[in-house]
Amino acid sequence: METQTLSLHHIIKAPSVQKEKTPVLFMFHGYGSNEEDLFSFASELPETLCIISVRAPYPMQPHGNAWYAIYFDAAQGKFSDDAQAIESRDRIAQFIDEAVAAYDLDASNVSILGFSQGTILSYAVALSYPQKIKNVIALSGYLNEAILAEGYASNDFSNLSIYCSHGTVDQVIPIDWALKAPEKLQTLGIATELQQFPVGHGVAPQNFYQFKEWLADKV
Repeated sequence: METQTLSLHHIIKAPSVQKEKTPVLFMFHGYGSNEEDLFSFASELPETLCIISVRAPYPMQPHGNAWYAIYFDAAQGKFSDDAQAIESRDRIAQFIDEAVAAYDLDASNVSILGFSQGTILSYAVALSYPQKIKNVIALSGYLNEAILAEGYASNDFSNLSIYCSHGTVDQVIPIDWALKAPEKLQTLGIATELQQFPVGHGVAPQNFYQFKEWLADKV
């Protein structure tokens, strides 16, 4: 499957087992990383999936990319550029539509997987545009309500499934932040719980096998 020129740079793995309609998994990396990072999971994931790993639009120095800027300020401490995050949210939503059309994928079977900043964006895309997304795998991130679309709470979430996990000793994003996501999702009628693993800001092997099984069951 050739990579087409779409609005966000990406790499792609075609399914090794063809279904009549091809389900797709989009991957969104963390702050300072790139599209190669999560793509290392691709060969181990369900063979019917088309897997598209996307590079964030803002290059960083000396290398890596970001979905939005994170500033370190003496007065405010660490804070996120929410306006830029909203822009990336909408760019991702648009890119999903572009890729589904360009690669002839099943628009009703779209899964997204994020890590860290990629998870924050994945939550934002899924809750803002649930009609586009079927499954979310949210690794080592949190739900930032400030970047959700206005009026999102009245959306129909009945077809949305979310798996979320976090390391209990994560020093980058505290687990307390991550624990708020299932509580908020519950109020929207989305039943999930935070799967916890004894690691830092990363994905434990048990974590990988668990979300792989979850995804295989959903697609």
